[in-house]
Amino acid sequence: SGQKVCYGAFRHSCYKLAYFQDLARRVGFQEARQACEMDGGALLSLESEAEQQLIENMLQNLTKSGSGVSDGDFWIGLWRSGDGLATSSACPDLYQWADGSTSPFRNWYTDEPSCGSEACVVMYHQPTANPGLGGPYLYQWNDDRCNMKH
Repeated sequence: SGQKVCYGAFRHSCYKLAYFQDLARRVGFQEARQACEMDGGALLSLESEAEQQLIENMLQNLTKSGSGVSDGDFWIGLWRSGDGLATSSACPDLYQWADGSTSPFRNWYTDEPSCGSEACVVMYHQPTANPGLGGPYLYQWNDDRCNMKH
């Protein structure tokens, strides 16, 4: 399911959320990226606190609408290519936006990114999970393995 919503205040004026209740339809990072590009868009770059808030509101509206959205993280367009310095303290600086944005805005969950073999980024959406050290797993970012299905 994906509904396109257009605003105008941000560099990206239109957004499309794709959420699949059916686990079999969820995809890895590169598949998600390709699907967005085939649709004439790009995986989302979140460039400010205001844009992050906008997306959170969109997700809240989606879940309120009774569409059955439950636990399921969302890929965003942040990723790290190559594993050169993946385990070093420089790792968080190696993440880049897939659409070429240079925005430094980040919204990592506590203790993220964990780096290592995790190089692609999701926005948490786990309303039923027990909160961790950083609070509920809702809307903050986490690096995950790129072949995970979201």
